[in-house]
Amino acid sequence: MTRLAALLAAPAAVLLIAAGPPDWPNKEDIPTPGPVSVGLAGSEEIDVTRYFLANGPRRAALSPDGKAVAYTSNLTGEQQAWVIDTAGGAPRQLTFGLGVDGIIWTPDGDVLYGADKGGDERFGYFSVSPDGFKERVVVPQSDGFTYFGDFTTDGRAIYASTARNGRDFDLYSADLKGGGARLLVQGRLGLYPVAMQPNGDLMLAYESKSENAGEVSLIDLKTGRERAILKPDQPAQYDAFAWTPDGKGFYLVTDQDREFAALAYYDLAGGKLKIVEAPQSDVVSVTLSHDGRYLVWVTDEGGFHTLHGRDVRTGKPLAIPKFQPGAYAIEFARKAPVLGIHVSGPATPAELWTWDLTTGKARLVVAPTAAGLDLARMAMPSVVRFKARDGTPLSGLLYRPANAKGPAPVFLRLHGGPTSHARASWRPEVQYLVARGYAVLDFNYRGSTGSGKTLASLNDKRLRVNELGDLIDAVGWIKTQPGLDGARVAVGGGSYGGYLTNAVIGAYPGVFVAGVSEVGVADWVKNLEEAAPSLKASDRGEYGDITDPADRAFLASISPMNNAAKIRDPLLIQVGANDPRNGVVEQDQYVTAIRKAGGKVVYMRYPDEGHQMSNLGNIVHFNRAKAAFLEEHFKTAK
Repeated sequence: MTRLAALLAAPAAVLLIAAGPPDWPNKEDIPTPGPVSVGLAGSEEIDVTRYFLANGPRRAALSPDGKAVAYTSNLTGEQQAWVIDTAGGAPRQLTFGLGVDGIIWTPDGDVLYGADKGGDERFGYFSVSPDGFKERVVVPQSDGFTYFGDFTTDGRAIYASTARNGRDFDLYSADLKGGGARLLVQGRLGLYPVAMQPNGDLMLAYESKSENAGEVSLIDLKTGRERAILKPDQPAQYDAFAWTPDGKGFYLVTDQDREFAALAYYDLAGGKLKIVEAPQSDVVSVTLSHDGRYLVWVTDEGGFHTLHGRDVRTGKPLAIPKFQPGAYAIEFARKAPVLGIHVSGPATPAELWTWDLTTGKARLVVAPTAAGLDLARMAMPSVVRFKARDGTPLSGLLYRPANAKGPAPVFLRLHGGPTSHARASWRPEVQYLVARGYAVLDFNYRGSTGSGKTLASLNDKRLRVNELGDLIDAVGWIKTQPGLDGARVAVGGGSYGGYLTNAVIGAYPGVFVAGVSEVGVADWVKNLEEAAPSLKASDRGEYGDITDPADRAFLASISPMNNAAKIRDPLLIQVGANDPRNGVVEQDQYVTAIRKAGGKVVYMRYPDEGHQMSNLGNIVHFNRAKAAFLEEHFKTAK
């Protein structure tokens, strides 16, 4: 959501008990990673460690004057905040604690960042001066969930928090100098602040109705009054809000009344939504220069991003600099015609560029760390398309190994979400598997975004049962492809992709040689009952109402836990004990049920991780084990 989407864009989905995760009696399931070793650069088989040491900036933000960039990086082994001058020089590390995730510049030139505790996603907000000498608590960490919005004209931070009742997201303003926060407006479930009107009192707020639909309102922060402005008859998504400097309207991305998300403009006085650009692919982001002259947006074609721009004053298109193919995140500086571009692609672990629209010059500010890898030899995926048995269009990004000796075994990678899709960004785990001679199909099952609104809705609620057939049809397609071994296909994914792995391994035994489930759902009833307020609103649209007996019964019927006793295919399960989305208790129960019935599961239960692994030692440890697990079962299946 606008330039602030990089800062804590998705609060957690499952609450942890205050006492922390429960103990687990099987100590052999609790990994104890040793020191990270990298092996020798240029050796015949590069160790997995180098693929994860190869990195670049994760999130980034331009200073108000466009002369510095703040970014987060795990160069030290943990995510930390850094800053570098755009004219060049050495980067400076700003933070040294744990849990840093999200970063933005304050109007007065400090850096605001979020930090949680061990991956629990209960973020507090802190500011640090660009020289690193002064650091303040803006919003302390607590048991509440927070969502950052924007800054007011007088320089206070606006954020939403569940602190009042643990359920509703109320709007607060916080003094950036550490003077505390005050309640502005009592909110409700699923309501988030997103962008402040320039030199005004109106805050754009987004209310989530499902994972890919919502409504937009204006909240007057002085009076507390709220006015709905975008409340469609049919579900629609709104994102990437960019106010014009005069505060009379804003650009946004929306699929209202459309199959694909378009670039649009909303006029406040007339209450009209006007389509500005409507390609036959999704517009995914938009940003506007501080003076309103330059408009830049990004489209997504099959997982690869394309940058577009226009001089609003003349109507002429901008000459776009060339960047590595991949996924792009963009943001104009708050007070200068300088665009920041974050590039992550199959051949770059992420890099930061600035583009000065006055001079037309693009400059590489932060280059990726290659860690001894020849990035030019990384696998570039191709976009593939085929149909499910019922004619539903399916797609994906196919990575083929250059060193395969005969037909290559295939890892069917399932993205999370589910309202997401395969993107051509840096994926070290994929590149490592490809380097070992395996093909990887990063698969878009029904319900994935990127191919139109209709496809994205085909797994909503009771339609969810049809997803598993797509996975089987993907295997059928693989069997028809030259150079791929359709008899040796493993399946795996994280979060929702982990759920699908759990489900298909239990429902279709023998189709896959192995499965890898990372923080995946095993019991929908338990998962949705314990969902945090941040996802309860969207969950109802995506999955159904857990309090409704019919919906509850359906969700219980599709839970992988039902087939735990039937699982005989090799299964590797990874979880973080602090995961606030797919809780560790749910994973413990699932593993116990499989083992009790005689099934074998390798369980990797990391005590110091959350939903996304952040400790480099743990990441290397798990991915080395994952590669060995797949190699073992690919060989066994010959």
